[in-house]
Amino acid sequence: MEKNKSIDGLVSSRSKKTAKKPTPAKKPAPVKKPTPAKKPAGKPKKIEKVKATPAVSVEDFLKPVQAFDFSEGDKDFKPAELSAQPETPPKKEKKAKKKPGKVRKTITAIALVLILIILGGGIYLLIWGNDIIAKITGGQGNIFDLFTFMTEKYEPLKTDANGRTNILAFGTSGYNMAGDVGNGVHDGAALTDSIMAISLNQETGDIAMISLPRDLKVFQTCTATAKINEVYWCNNPEDNNEQAGAEALMVAVSDILGLDFQYYAHINWGSLIQIVDTLGGITVVLDEDISDYYLTGAVFEAGVEYTLNGAEALGLARARHGTANGDFSRGASQQKILIGIKNKLIEKNLNVSEYVSLASTLGENLRTNFSVENFKTLAHLITTFDLEQIRQISLIEPEKLMTTGMLNEISYVLPSAGVGNYSKIQNYVAKMTNPDPRIYEDPTILILNGTGTDGLAGAEKITLEKDDYFNITVDNAPEGDYQDKYTLYALTDKPGTKSLLETRYNTSAKSTDELPENVPRDYDFVIILGGQPD
Repeated sequence: MEKNKSIDGLVSSRSKKTAKKPTPAKKPAPVKKPTPAKKPAGKPKKIEKVKATPAVSVEDFLKPVQAFDFSEGDKDFKPAELSAQPETPPKKEKKAKKKPGKVRKTITAIALVLILIILGGGIYLLIWGNDIIAKITGGQGNIFDLFTFMTEKYEPLKTDANGRTNILAFGTSGYNMAGDVGNGVHDGAALTDSIMAISLNQETGDIAMISLPRDLKVFQTCTATAKINEVYWCNNPEDNNEQAGAEALMVAVSDILGLDFQYYAHINWGSLIQIVDTLGGITVVLDEDISDYYLTGAVFEAGVEYTLNGAEALGLARARHGTANGDFSRGASQQKILIGIKNKLIEKNLNVSEYVSLASTLGENLRTNFSVENFKTLAHLITTFDLEQIRQISLIEPEKLMTTGMLNEISYVLPSAGVGNYSKIQNYVAKMTNPDPRIYEDPTILILNGTGTDGLAGAEKITLEKDDYFNITVDNAPEGDYQDKYTLYALTDKPGTKSLLETRYNTSAKSTDELPENVPRDYDFVIILGGQPD
């Protein structure tokens, strides 16, 4: 591997069908500076657009380990066929929402436990189970510890000073956890092309995800290039010290984001193919158009619901060309893929062989510092969190906290405040992970006086400001008969503040459609004060 380069390596073509398993690839020749691909004769045919439909709504959960239990893949990708017209998957019919009960959600979260219980005892099972658990937990547990899942006592996860648990999730793109070159694995496979912080609050159920671009300039690497995707490899070059590589990356990311990490999860991105195909595909809806036709075959339209097979999901996970924001767009796409996998795990009724396949893959393609007790707590949290409100935090929108630039003729992602200056990034992350949702949601509130008594809206504003609500405007309500003392309207999706206001006023928020005419719609919340109770 050339130490000074970050290499994409993997490509896939989007197809409606599951990719066939190719013959093993020959050992690749030494990496040379790539030349731009020639555009084929004739213009590629336009992809037929699919009318956007709402994404399938199912009970969500982003359990960090579950979201990353990707299967080990062994496919060797080739460039997309330029003469073929990629097919746009047909839109998926909206299914009736199923609300999984506590038992079903827990089974999904601890699929490995279910397998062990179903298959029963036996020497082979004990050896197999112990091997998987040892690999995942780094030797912190054994098969007998798993049966403590069935108890009702849960040990809270470790937290930072703000009461949040921070998990560093990072992915390498090789077909094995060593990132070996050869046997279908490309040079640069041990570089961390996916780096994501997952921050959760066990008390409030808030979950936030933040992706870092792989080309971010740092100072903790062993090469002249000094990009963040080299940190793990530099500290674990022979794949004989996973903990050293992971902890070094935790320190580097902590220096940038200002988060104190308690746990890590290292996944093999190449194994994404098998896990998605085992699940029968996943559904994603992206926030931007992607047209990485020539390199990964990833071509998608914003707002359209797509069902992807494993090869298509990996193509999307690696796509950064033909996007609005390069590596930032890729990070957002990877988050969408993980949410899609999590949704499918909850939605799909896996059979025993599928559970066995996923559990085996989990052992081969996931490394963490979680203990068995930590897994038990995560499984419990599935049943308590409102998982439809996972937040994706961007470092470029609406804040422009990062930019791109050239240093010594090398392209980097750099802090907007200057090389090595992470202060603005840390302040923004601190705001977005604050325990109080009013801080990171920053709601605007309109209070309207619908009574015949002057000054009530102004008085209510003063009361709210004393309790740390800001951005408040007051006015008189349009003429009407307002019988309730307080009527609350939620005009945007800010669930934390909505819950606080509903509790404060002992009422359920109404939607924008129910708002009286002539009331401004450009606020997050509207409160109308009405007739006083007896």
